[in-house]
Amino acid sequence: MTAPTAGITAATEKAWAEANAVIPGGVNTSLRRFNPPMVFERAQGAYIWDVDGKQYVDYHAAFGPILLGHNHPQVNARVSEAMGQLDLIGAGTTRQETELAERIVKYVPSAEKVVFCNSGSEATFSAIRLARAVTGRKKLIKFQGCYHGWHDPVVMNVVTPKEFVGKKHLLSAGLGPDVDNTIVLEYNNLEAVECALKTEGQEIAAIILEPIAHNIGCVIATNEFLAGLRRLCDQYGVVYILDEVITGFRHGLGGYQSIAGVKPDLTSMGKAMANGYPISALAGRADFMDRFATRAGGDTFFAGTFNAHVYSTTASLACIDLMEDGGIHRRIFALGDRLRDGLQGILDRLGYDAQVISFGSVVVPYFLTGQIKSYTDLLRSNDPLDIAFRQAMGDRGFFMIPIAMKRNHISASHTQEDIDRTLQAADDSLSMLSKQKA
Repeated sequence: MTAPTAGITAATEKAWAEANAVIPGGVNTSLRRFNPPMVFERAQGAYIWDVDGKQYVDYHAAFGPILLGHNHPQVNARVSEAMGQLDLIGAGTTRQETELAERIVKYVPSAEKVVFCNSGSEATFSAIRLARAVTGRKKLIKFQGCYHGWHDPVVMNVVTPKEFVGKKHLLSAGLGPDVDNTIVLEYNNLEAVECALKTEGQEIAAIILEPIAHNIGCVIATNEFLAGLRRLCDQYGVVYILDEVITGFRHGLGGYQSIAGVKPDLTSMGKAMANGYPISALAGRADFMDRFATRAGGDTFFAGTFNAHVYSTTASLACIDLMEDGGIHRRIFALGDRLRDGLQGILDRLGYDAQVISFGSVVVPYFLTGQIKSYTDLLRSNDPLDIAFRQAMGDRGFFMIPIAMKRNHISASHTQEDIDRTLQAADDSLSMLSKQKA
């Protein structure tokens, strides 16, 4: 156990010690661990509270699922109603999962049929398995900086030390031989993809990417890159997988693909589907999806007792109902613009070498200058300053997870007043850091 930072309160220290006694490292996801530790006990709307009762304006949003705000009353009411009627049967189907699949088919351009699971990792795992079944091939292309889950073919090359860029950088011990089937290429580099397909195209089952590389902040794929991948996949018979686990629903009901005008073969979705209830989806071409063994004659195994749980499908339907008229997205996009422009103005006025990149409700301050088209560009980042800024914001009651280049999310529960108070706290934090640097 890492010793807590000096000044940690007695309540947090006690709760943290209890967690460490029975949970390795005290947390259940590696990126939840930071110093000083935090233990939370309540969330409502745009706010979260720790065990000391300190309130924070939450911009972390659990890495993105909280689109409407914590414990949204209308979503929770719908789920509560469902709880009184149905829980987990584990056989047959429910009307809720059918209706949710119909809504996804309606809005997501690539969705002809849909299956549901419980996490983004499960959805991308199933997408890769299906692509291999369809093509009879094993290899996969992923891109440096993109994260697609915890399974062996993709748990590599996300935030990579400079000396490992261009090489395999595995994120875990205990991985199997499937890691050898993955080719890692530079994001937004279509020439590299074409070269790989020319030499190994007959062995490559799929290309998988985030249309916005949100796991390294907000690095946006060019329309030329997305369209070029579609062309190359068609040319070489490769399955095109768009990982919209983060971008789907948060940037629009149709996902980023509806904005960019690209149609992949398969799409994974998850984080913002149900405002924090656990669910993910894999959607795509009907002829591909019909390979799943959920259908008589299907040869590709897909299973999970908790798949399409009625609580989660009900929550997702409630979220779609609230988002359908477009007002939620217009609101959070406008707040995102307000936060981005305000932060950039403060950074410029105080003389920082920094820029704020955003798309919609996702806003990321990068402490570097120059173009940002791929992970290599981010190697110029002043990570210690980035983390110091986030910690200073936390001290002032604004929670931005203290990890460099991680994205900030705005929910529909944030107000203009929240944004304005955030900008004042950012001005105070950056002014303090500027004086310390001097």
